[in-house]
Amino acid sequence: MSEIRTLRGANLRSEYRSDRSDVVNEFYVPSLVVAGQYDRAVGYFTASTLAVLGSGMDDFIQRAGKMRIVASPYLQPDDIAEIEAGYELRAVLENAALRDLERAVQDPRAARSVGKLGMLIAQGRLDIKLAYVADGNRVGMYHEKIGVFRDTQDVVAFKGSANETLSGLIGNFESIEVFRSWDERDSERALRISRDFEDLWQDRTPKLRIVPFTDAAKVVVERCRREASVPGEADDIPSSGAPISVARQDSTGVLTIPADLQVRSYQKQAVQNWFSHGCRGILRMATGTGKTLTALAAAAQVTKILQKREQPLLTVVIAPYQHLVDQWSKDIERFGVTPIRAYESTDAWYGRASNLLHALALKGAPGGVIVTTNKTFADTAFQGILERHKGQMLIVADEAHNLGAKRLRTKLPPNATFRLGLSATPERWFDDDGTAALIEYFGEVVFEMGIGDAIKARALCRYTYTPVIVELDAEETELYVEVTEKVAKILSAQQFTEEAAEDSPLGALLRKRSNILGHARAKLPALKREIEKRQDDWYQLLYCAEGSHPLSHESGEAEEPSQLDLAMDLVGNQLRMPAARYVSETKRPERKEVLTRFGNRDLQIVVSMRCLDEGVDVPAARTAYLLASSSNPRQFIQRRGRVLRQAPGKDFADIIDFIVVPPDDAVGINRETERRMVARELTRVTEFARLAVNEAETLDILRPLRVRYGLLDI
Repeated sequence: MSEIRTLRGANLRSEYRSDRSDVVNEFYVPSLVVAGQYDRAVGYFTASTLAVLGSGMDDFIQRAGKMRIVASPYLQPDDIAEIEAGYELRAVLENAALRDLERAVQDPRAARSVGKLGMLIAQGRLDIKLAYVADGNRVGMYHEKIGVFRDTQDVVAFKGSANETLSGLIGNFESIEVFRSWDERDSERALRISRDFEDLWQDRTPKLRIVPFTDAAKVVVERCRREASVPGEADDIPSSGAPISVARQDSTGVLTIPADLQVRSYQKQAVQNWFSHGCRGILRMATGTGKTLTALAAAAQVTKILQKREQPLLTVVIAPYQHLVDQWSKDIERFGVTPIRAYESTDAWYGRASNLLHALALKGAPGGVIVTTNKTFADTAFQGILERHKGQMLIVADEAHNLGAKRLRTKLPPNATFRLGLSATPERWFDDDGTAALIEYFGEVVFEMGIGDAIKARALCRYTYTPVIVELDAEETELYVEVTEKVAKILSAQQFTEEAAEDSPLGALLRKRSNILGHARAKLPALKREIEKRQDDWYQLLYCAEGSHPLSHESGEAEEPSQLDLAMDLVGNQLRMPAARYVSETKRPERKEVLTRFGNRDLQIVVSMRCLDEGVDVPAARTAYLLASSSNPRQFIQRRGRVLRQAPGKDFADIIDFIVVPPDDAVGINRETERRMVARELTRVTEFARLAVNEAETLDILRPLRVRYGLLDI
């Protein structure tokens, strides 16, 4: 009995012909009963094949057998016309193959076997690819018919006229020739056909091109499997690969609120407000209050409603950076869906996105999620995906204020029925037109939860605020006055435009003036004094100013070290505290490692510039030093939010802010310029102090400065 469990023991003949053989029961079934792998390349392949191979497939599945199929879809005249009109070839081929598959699985004779196909796909044991002829300008059908069975020792290859269809295997007069590797007469041809298939699979065959098709096929098969499932058949077969429950979640694309997720009352209210405004609007929620989970809860509710109407939903999440796409993807998986991550190489995601569109169009899946970066979202390939989708669409914009930029706001898809913007600060700095464009697209702010409300709701922790006053030196003061006078001339000439914060002459001057304050040399000695007070503490963040000191560019001398380099030298070498950089040049794997080490108390301090501003989750952080003195509310609100996230054992956060003022004996700077400089700094200080637990103490520290410059009203 043990002998027949191999191909060699299956007593296979060298030829099978319809007039004297039962091709199915005498060749296919015995081979499947013992084979570990089945490779097939045919002109047409449909799910109805499994109706013919029935009993053999049961053994094949139980033994964790693997199948690889290469087929060519039937192109109708309309398909050929689309190709000639310049439609994407791969999309046309996939659509044609899905059409064939959709038709095939409706055959009643295939019903009992669709579950077996779905099971193999779900467990990662059936892979399907499409083949087509690409010779010059000609696109043709691949019409070869070869197959290979393998066990642990031998190979059986075959070729002949039979297609993998019901009519090909039962209704027609067919013949196949069989080549067995253990037979000296067949060995060379068996191995050659095996190599031919491998070349075909790896897309190494001249004049042929091969494209993946499994992801597109599985949604149709899974839907039909659910509709025609047979108790006690495929559903009862244990998985040797990925868990079946996970595969089914992935294939359905239905976002579902996790049973263990406790949605806070304010998050529920935010979702209700969004629904009451026609599922359009902006949630202005402080950093750390759970904007992501709120948005996914809203998306889950929309999906549930549309599912009852049998209307599939495409959810597109747009986030500024790749690490935020990864963070979103983890949360989406928690809601039961594995999203498509669209960034970097188009080849890595475009085919899967196209497959998803086909599945949604055929109602083979009730939903699907794509998460992308701002950059990829604006590129031609992704815009093409959005234009091709004709069904229901939900756009979720993380840090939505970024999409108000000129280069991005025109890319927002007009065909999205549902629109949700997320931002702690949706208003764009010095860009009223961009802010108006955001509101026009997403709608008004429908829910607001500031840091004060979040602290009261215990969504964020309480904090102390310590302003540290430092003075510009004589050189810095002189340059500050010079830049301020240039700014005043442009403003008086009414040359102020919305591009001021981007690439206009005024924008460059404003950035330069801000850099003078950010890089003030007196900050480093003051920083050393503050860190020495907390030298034994963990979980500290240090925000530095970007670039180098503006005076480095004014003199012809060598550029002085950046503030970040000086800070790293201070904490790492002078104070001997474990520290690491987290900057734009830090590669993604290294960033993850830095944050992991920070959370594990391997690092006391993480030194950064802007990279920790938006979206990076560092709840363990308890202390933040703000060396960079931006007057942009978005930046300092984001930085405060980074350190206010709740974490086990964390009751308070400490924020140390370095405030720059002119020196007492400043020369060449008029009183009004001094007053405006201090007023800009105090705007941030007042916002921070207002919600601090030590507000009175903070105001006492600042009172002499307010009196000196007549700023008691701020």
